[in-house]
Amino acid sequence: MKKDPSIFFIFSMIIVVLDQLTKHFIQTNFRYEDNVTMQVTSFFNIVHVHNIGSAFGMFKGLGNTVFIIIALAAILLITVLIVRDRRNRLPLALILGGAVGNITDRISLGHVVDFLDFHAGSHHWPSFNVADSALTVGISLLLVMTLTEKKTDSSS
Repeated sequence: MKKDPSIFFIFSMIIVVLDQLTKHFIQTNFRYEDNVTMQVTSFFNIVHVHNIGSAFGMFKGLGNTVFIIIALAAILLITVLIVRDRRNRLPLALILGGAVGNITDRISLGHVVDFLDFHAGSHHWPSFNVADSALTVGISLLLVMTLTEKKTDSSS
């Protein structure tokens, strides 16, 4: 993709806006203290969870400041990569949007708001949000594109 990188920054900001709007809706309509769960389907609920750790709530003991520093460094690196790496701009834009969405929560709230809860019976996947979804899709795309690139390069 040889498009102007500003398009990808706009795409990232759209992700941030969607992420923050959905989190605001959850915070406004689902009080955290009530532990309210809205069953949407037999395998999907809407919840209101505060995540003080990293992905899937891991590393909670590191503290919010460590996650903010790591996220700021990642945001800076991804911003540079979006400008320089034309081939991977879309996955990088997804990652940037997700990182900015979650760091916004960490700075303003001291935690990340998660609300999407998928489960099979009593076995629940850790709750997540729009930013986490963008991060996961972006990282997965980047991995696929990198593996595809290496396969193509090695066959030459």
